[in-house]
Amino acid sequence: MANPTNKPRIQYRFIHRLASLLVVLVIAAIVGMAVVENTQGYFEHLHRGEINSANLARAAAQHADDAIKELDAFSAGMVERVQHDGIAGANKERLRKIFKNQRAVMRQIHGVFVYDQDGDWLLTDKDNYPANLNNADREYFAWHRQHPEDTGMHLGPAVRSRSTGDWVIPLSRRLNNPDGSFAGVFLVTIFVEYFNDFYAGFHLDHNGIFVVALRDGTVLARRPFNEQVIGSSLAKGEIYTKYLPYAPIGTARITSIVDSVERINSYRQLERYPLVVQAGLSVESILKPWREEVFRAALFVLAIVSVILFLSCALLRQLRFGVSIEQELRETQAVLERLAMEDALTGLPNRRQLDALLHRETARARRQRTAVAVLMMDIDHFKKYNDHYGHQAGDLCLRDVAQAIASCLKRPADAAFRYGGEEFVALLPDTDLDGACQMAANIRTAVAGLAIAHAGSEVGRVTLSIGVAAVMPIADNAGSLLLRSADEALYQAKRAGRDQAYPPLTVVA
Repeated sequence: MANPTNKPRIQYRFIHRLASLLVVLVIAAIVGMAVVENTQGYFEHLHRGEINSANLARAAAQHADDAIKELDAFSAGMVERVQHDGIAGANKERLRKIFKNQRAVMRQIHGVFVYDQDGDWLLTDKDNYPANLNNADREYFAWHRQHPEDTGMHLGPAVRSRSTGDWVIPLSRRLNNPDGSFAGVFLVTIFVEYFNDFYAGFHLDHNGIFVVALRDGTVLARRPFNEQVIGSSLAKGEIYTKYLPYAPIGTARITSIVDSVERINSYRQLERYPLVVQAGLSVESILKPWREEVFRAALFVLAIVSVILFLSCALLRQLRFGVSIEQELRETQAVLERLAMEDALTGLPNRRQLDALLHRETARARRQRTAVAVLMMDIDHFKKYNDHYGHQAGDLCLRDVAQAIASCLKRPADAAFRYGGEEFVALLPDTDLDGACQMAANIRTAVAGLAIAHAGSEVGRVTLSIGVAAVMPIADNAGSLLLRSADEALYQAKRAGRDQAYPPLTVVA
């Protein structure tokens, strides 16, 4: 038979091991939850970076398309006029005036030029330019001379202007004689700086980029500007080898062949013109806030773990001196019961606590012969909201609406509850129907003030339907009757078109 005096020691060893195991499991759970949450945060930050870079690429591509489309139309009209009049018979002063006026209107224009079949300068918008200049060696001139069948606009690689020294992008068209033979080239040049000025308006990190390149990968413009990069080729980069051949629009995480920086790069190929526009945000800058969050979370977890370890040691010391296990279990049970009475998502009391509080308040109102009111609230078209924006956005919406409802309840006795799903309940002791209707109006105003966009709603934002009921309790089941009346009123509000409160007659139970 075992010695009775050994029982406390055996019990202590068992409790010590059990408590140690519990501490290890709790710490593992906390660390695990922190790891999971921060892992989700990592992918969320990258996803936001992808969205931001895609939006930047779309804006830059639209800007480039608009700028070139204007010059495309202008050059087409000018070529038709020059060919109609003939190069020799063209009214040069009149054309020069037109060129100057157009340059004044379109600030992207660096210059307008007309060259004859040998590449000599015939006409430009410039007042002064070097004499005897010849551009027959330019890429665009050779291209038009070798492609008689193509009368459309040609985009060439960026060059330094021989008239001003600026970096420019040439947009040219072939000029034909009446018999179809080569008569020269009409040229409009765009400032490379025009694109850089536009990109400067975006707040990017120091490694963020914008790139405008030809379809073959030749760089035309880049932010930040680097003269050595202009004219270089991106054809061997991942965008041009792995993504662009298969999709004209996309986003990828790549390392640049220009500066070896890893970025989230979004690209768009223009539909009308052989241009590819890229916008890139460095992964380092995208993840910087996440790393800061991880650091703060690590400090928090370290503090929590330290507290847990400290408390665990203290608990074990108390157990060693005979602290009652039963008392500890009762305290733990009380904590769990409090947690069970609260909704984890919104922080509001849950339906279980509503049932207990409603019974207590109706009993008190019956004794004091006062009214008690209930608001039954439901977010309109919440399923559509979840389907459209996703469950994460739905959770944020529920939290915001819950906070808006709670902010309207000023009296200590008033309370808001999450009833389930997208339904909420407000319990208003010592409140008649008029007061409850006014509170419903205040809550609808507060939710409207959140201005949460809702594409599935008729009004374009998140709204509430509210059922209002008030009771002067007589029967023991007055609380359930009150909730039923509020629920029926909510149904009336929904049937009447939503985004409204429906106040029924005062119920006497």
